[in-house]
Amino acid sequence: MFTVYAVSTFGWTLMAIAFLIIWVAIAFWPARVANRKGHSFIGYFLFSLIFFPLALITAYLVRDRRAAAY
Repeated sequence: MFTVYAVSTFGWTLMAIAFLIIWVAIAFWPARVANRKGHSFIGYFLFSLIFFPLALITAYLVRDRRAAAY
């Protein structure tokens, strides 16, 4: 059988706040990677808030604008 735990409204609120804090903190990862490559930090941050996996892949695959072109 499954054990079901009761959670108060206060507990649900705390869990929701913790989830949002973690979500926003993780969204900084692709934004920082893109910023180091010379792309928009804010643009990638907003992109990663909406769809994190694609933003992370895109941030690592885009070309580095700060690298010297040969």
